[in-house]
Amino acid sequence: MPAEAELSRTRLARLIAEGAVSGPAGPVTEPKIRPVEGETWQIALGPPQDTDMAAEAIPLTVVHEDDDLIVIDKPAGMVVHPAPGTPAGTLVNALLAHCGDSLSGIGGEKRPGIVHRIDKDTSGLLVVAKTDRAHHGLAAQFAAHSVTRHYLALAHGAPDPADPRLNGLRGCGFEAGGILRIATGIARHRTDRQRQQVVFDGGRHAVTRARVVERFGGGAVALVDCWLETGRTHQIRVHMAYAGHGLVGDPVYGGGRKPSPRALGAAGAAAVAAFPRQALHAATLGFDHPATGARMEFSAPLPPDMAALIEALRVPDRC
Repeated sequence: MPAEAELSRTRLARLIAEGAVSGPAGPVTEPKIRPVEGETWQIALGPPQDTDMAAEAIPLTVVHEDDDLIVIDKPAGMVVHPAPGTPAGTLVNALLAHCGDSLSGIGGEKRPGIVHRIDKDTSGLLVVAKTDRAHHGLAAQFAAHSVTRHYLALAHGAPDPADPRLNGLRGCGFEAGGILRIATGIARHRTDRQRQQVVFDGGRHAVTRARVVERFGGGAVALVDCWLETGRTHQIRVHMAYAGHGLVGDPVYGGGRKPSPRALGAAGAAAVAAFPRQALHAATLGFDHPATGARMEFSAPLPPDMAALIEALRVPDRC
């Protein structure tokens, strides 16, 4: 096994069960046996097995690719990983076709290594591992919260440091520069299993920061830069809704707020009302390359639908 190879405990246990691990005394059959310093152990890794997921020639916007990883600008509407409701047409299906034989195997299977996800109807940057080494290295960075992730969002209202309601809301506070910090637990909703909710007793610790970039209609809608300290399911959507600034177009957490034609103009209000998805885009992504250690930073421009919405909001035809 190459010195730089990385294997999970689950895979090592499977290899031991398959008789693929040998120590100084011969084949190892007991997972609890520990190597002694100076001993030589051998692990026989066979070629990666083909996955049962289908490769599909779906166009991808590749921002960066090398032997270890690939960075994709995912379009809104694409699911990241196959699931019972979406067995095909996903990013993984597309990557299987795009990467082909350059996938050296993740966990013994020839497939891309998904280390983080963004929602189906969120657009933007996502890094995927092509090797076990990259998969473990990237996963460790996400676990340590050392990956930089900034999202651009269009929110109802503009978070204001002078807002007494927001200043008095548990888990919320403002940092220097008017940056809103939201720190709560996030857990699956008690009655709707498709949703997440803010909790303060249990749940997974979650921290989001948000800064207003641009206001429209006197603050009726705002372009907000949100960045993650943690990465929980639906985190930005849940936190912004909790703060009273749900995202435009969000069918789950947006709160059904109606835009004001008086503030935004008829065209702007109509554009907000018609926006078909949560207005959220993973705009920047930064991490240390798991093989070279070099810092890598990527950015992706706003997708056409969000760019068009912003233009409609910048030129209101106030009535």
